[in-house]
Amino acid sequence: MLARLSIRDIVLIERLDIEFSRGLAVLTGETGAGKSILLDAFALTLGGRGDATLVRHGAEQGQVTAVFDVRKDHPASVILSDNGLDDASLQESGEMILRRVQLADGRTRAFINDQAISVQTLKAVGSALVEIHGQHDERALVDASTHRRLLDAFAGLEKEVTALEQLWNARRAANQVLEEHRAGMERAAREADYLRHASDELKKLAPKDGEETALAERRATMMQGEKIAADLREAQEAVSGDHSPVPALSAAVRRLERRAANLQALVEPAVRAIDAAINALEEADQHLNAALRAADFDPTELERIEERLFALRGASRKYSTPVDGLAALATKYAADVALIDAGADQLRKLEELASDADKRYSAAAAKLSAARVKSAEKLDKAVNAELAPLKLERAKFSTQIDSDATSPGPQGHDRVEFWVQTNPGTRPGPLMKVASGGELSRFLLALKVVLSDKGSAPTLVFDEIDTGVGGAVADAIGARLARLAGKVQVMAVTHAPQVAARADQHLLISKDALDKGKRVATRVNALHSDHRREEIARMLAGAEITAEARAAAERLLKSATA
Repeated sequence: MLARLSIRDIVLIERLDIEFSRGLAVLTGETGAGKSILLDAFALTLGGRGDATLVRHGAEQGQVTAVFDVRKDHPASVILSDNGLDDASLQESGEMILRRVQLADGRTRAFINDQAISVQTLKAVGSALVEIHGQHDERALVDASTHRRLLDAFAGLEKEVTALEQLWNARRAANQVLEEHRAGMERAAREADYLRHASDELKKLAPKDGEETALAERRATMMQGEKIAADLREAQEAVSGDHSPVPALSAAVRRLERRAANLQALVEPAVRAIDAAINALEEADQHLNAALRAADFDPTELERIEERLFALRGASRKYSTPVDGLAALATKYAADVALIDAGADQLRKLEELASDADKRYSAAAAKLSAARVKSAEKLDKAVNAELAPLKLERAKFSTQIDSDATSPGPQGHDRVEFWVQTNPGTRPGPLMKVASGGELSRFLLALKVVLSDKGSAPTLVFDEIDTGVGGAVADAIGARLARLAGKVQVMAVTHAPQVAARADQHLLISKDALDKGKRVATRVNALHSDHRREEIARMLAGAEITAEARAAAERLLKSATA
């Protein structure tokens, strides 16, 4: 519900803060006092269209803030979560703060709980929190899909609709898998001969990932090894062959070691150096042997490598695929061939699954459709019972359900639309097209009273729906607004004293002169006891309030609480 509305620098409103409570709140005041300005400001914070003319003259910007008490599981909270705006403060306090800033240059900014959001998101959240209804703003009745949702809410069919949506998704998924398999089979069948030949050829070739690189590196090593082998053998001959210095160095070391007993300090450094030289030569010999073994190859192996590379690269050119992609291509072709061979059996299985999913959806949709038809009769009877007191005794409300099983959807195959016949003998038609502005508002009120809090936003605003009606009808409207306010928060802008008398909260909109009459500002005052009686008397009598008007106002207040 709406807990608080704060307006700054909007048209004639310089600063305004209003606290709201549960039940029925009415806004009254003389024509031109600023009631429409207040509603325009409220609509702005709900995502309504911005306009630079809304900014008060002389101000750089205007701002409207609406604070709502919101349940954690309310659809508005879900919208925030879906838009990545899951806010901890909302979880803790249950408050959702909508704020809209209107700049004098026409630009606007939107915020929820001080997080910047798009106007589209603000509008979606606002629609979930508030419905504004007037003679020219029946937003809840414009879209026929809303009629279906309202009928389902009245009948308590939400769970059945959710279950049907799940069956619809399962049906769509089953048909998608079937169509993909069927398309794959058709594609494979068109290329069957080519696929079989290509699959056999690639299977025989048996390419492996990374094979080309490994073979090329081995081939390069072998070809370079052939060139360097002679140099390696010559180096090995010098190090360990007949002319190797190792035997002579070893003999020299032995002679020096025999002399070392008498001249150790003189001989020992030389011995260590020669030993190191001998060890280095032996290590070099080992490396040369290893290099010779690596460079040594079987000429037939090089030939096999070159043939393999030729075959792989030839297949790459033939199939317009990199060599490293041949293994994956072989797997794909083998799968396509398997699809041709085994696809018929799989197709039959998928067709059975799709058919079963379709049957389960169709059965559930037909059952839901029957429930809607039955519930529509009850809804029509309940709404028509509310029409006579609202000066619509000659009118008839009906719920039209057009069912077309060939046009299914997530919520079934029914198109639901509210129709009216305003007078006997006239042609019935869609509510939005047939009913006049005043009639439309009263039809809506009757419908809302019957639906109570089902399918409704937690706050309903009715803008002068009592315009042009007499006292008895106005009293009936007030009684129904009060009944409705027992389930949801209701705000009503009214000129009818009969409606104002039934309010739980009465707010007077007035226009005050400031700066010695140089400018005016809209004010809002909460009325109680005598002040409230005086305002209702003004609504009854006009500019000159008489004792009779005050007495009549008192009677209205007493009868409203009786």
